[in-house]
Amino acid sequence: MEIDLSSPEDPKINKAGKGRKLVIVLIGSVALGAALLFFWPPTTGQTALPAPKAHPTPVGTASVTTQDLKIERSGLGNVTPLTAVDVKVRVDGQLQRVAFAEGKNVRTGDLIALIDPRPYQAALDQALATLRKDMAQLDSAKIEDARAKSLVPIRGITMQLAEAAAAQVAIMEATVAGDQAAVDTARLNLSFATITAPISGRAGLRQAEQGAIVHASDAAGLVTITQMQPIAVQFSLPQEELPDLVAGQAKGALPVAIDSQDGAKHLADGKLAVIDSQVDTSTGMVKLKAVFPNEDLALWPGELVSARITLKTDQGLTVVPSPAVQNGQTGQYVFVVKPDNKVASVSVATGPSMSGMTAILKGLNPGETVVVSGQSRLTEEAVVAPRPIEAQNLASTEGQIQ
Repeated sequence: MEIDLSSPEDPKINKAGKGRKLVIVLIGSVALGAALLFFWPPTTGQTALPAPKAHPTPVGTASVTTQDLKIERSGLGNVTPLTAVDVKVRVDGQLQRVAFAEGKNVRTGDLIALIDPRPYQAALDQALATLRKDMAQLDSAKIEDARAKSLVPIRGITMQLAEAAAAQVAIMEATVAGDQAAVDTARLNLSFATITAPISGRAGLRQAEQGAIVHASDAAGLVTITQMQPIAVQFSLPQEELPDLVAGQAKGALPVAIDSQDGAKHLADGKLAVIDSQVDTSTGMVKLKAVFPNEDLALWPGELVSARITLKTDQGLTVVPSPAVQNGQTGQYVFVVKPDNKVASVSVATGPSMSGMTAILKGLNPGETVVVSGQSRLTEEAVVAPRPIEAQNLASTEGQIQ
């Protein structure tokens, strides 16, 4: 029996062979199609699409300008009255009347309170009576002294009696002087029963009520009167500012502006009055006192405020809005907008910064345009869409252009 090996009859083997041929044909077709798409030239009338252009980056800009720059320094301050008096009684007694109103203004000499004056009036009357009695005795002693002096020449009286009469006059004169002092003391104590305002100012809270017994030795007074107009603010600056402080004050009182503690509200304008005579060795700070009219009572004793003092004014500085200055690895720089609306980073040397403006000592010229907002998305030679922003509007627009 012979077997024909050249013609397989197994249907499974034939089916697998046909499948492999089909896969090979499909792979070849895909490769051919890819090659045709890659190498086949475009049909007539069609052009290749251009590469998309980069959109300009929107930025806020401002011009480099020349202006005078006020050099200011600031420090935390405390409002203090020029004068504050704790009104106390100077004699003992019962308060017959309390005449002031809490929180109201009083003037020098206004009635504050009245202590029962009757004991002190009686003491004055008694002192006056004693004075009158002793003055009468003095007059009598003078008459006796005159009579004795007239009798001595005719030997009508001994010299000893004459000298005794003269001594009695001296004794009575001293007694009368003592009586007069007692009268003055009694009259003074009587005046102390009427308590008046020693200064003009605002009365604080009442410390004693009508009808209470008060004593000169009491620790607490009747009320504290605080001078409100004018008023002072004490604040401190580092000792490094002393040269400019002394030099500026020599030309005239330096202006001082007072803002609320958080700097959100301007309260008052005044002048520097005192530079302390020594520096605090523990802090390296020098204390300053400025005085303000306080006509609108914007400053209140004990209030914490922010004080700004103008040390000098530098003339004709080249300045830019402070947000234009950026800090990099090699130092400070700004983005300058060129005529073709491309930007270039320029290294700068800066001076003092005040009121949102920074002085440029080197690197920029007046008239150039710098980027003040949106720098975070910029690179060298980037194309920008500039939008001018006024310096006073930078705070409100900061962060809007990114």
